[in-house]
Amino acid sequence: MGFVMSLGFPLLLNLAGRLVVVVGGGAVGSRKAAAALATGARVRVVDPASLSLDGIEHIRDAYRAEHLDGACLAFAAATPEVNAQVVADARIRGIWVNSASDPAGGDFTLPSVVRSGELTVAISTGGAAPALARRIREKLEAEFDAAFADWVRVLGEVRSVVVAEVPDPMRRRELLDGFADWPWLACIRAEGADAVRAAMLALVRGW
Repeated sequence: MGFVMSLGFPLLLNLAGRLVVVVGGGAVGSRKAAAALATGARVRVVDPASLSLDGIEHIRDAYRAEHLDGACLAFAAATPEVNAQVVADARIRGIWVNSASDPAGGDFTLPSVVRSGELTVAISTGGAAPALARRIREKLEAEFDAAFADWVRVLGEVRSVVVAEVPDPMRRRELLDGFADWPWLACIRAEGADAVRAAMLALVRGW
């Protein structure tokens, strides 16, 4: 029987201030907890063993269904038996759940991610080739350097000025599309973010 790959729906979730529950505090669970914490989520880890993760709510107990109360997202990273129960309990509560031992049995999988400042690039092979997704991530990490982070930051700053000061929608679109063109990245690398920001604002304001 061949591998069956379903087409996923990619999205970025805003987890700031919301509760994410991780069941299992081993290597996999610790990575999930740390990643959720980095997004600004409140993180609860359920694991009988002691943990070395700061900034989390640690419930040192065997998993029970009520540990999911209040969660918007759950990660099952314990034994296959416990993970199956977490998935079942999460489904009853309408909570999206990821299972480390049975990815297809959960609601979502996590892609390989490249981050450079506010730039986020996600890579997924739908579970068909995780090693390939990792190699693509490693290749892209070399391409999306700090200059990309500077470019995205400057674009965000300049965009707010364009929206506030340019009333004509066609002109706004023209400016923002132009600022997102590749020559500006070369300028960032050659002249720095401050010089590029000044040049963009000069075009916006007709200086």
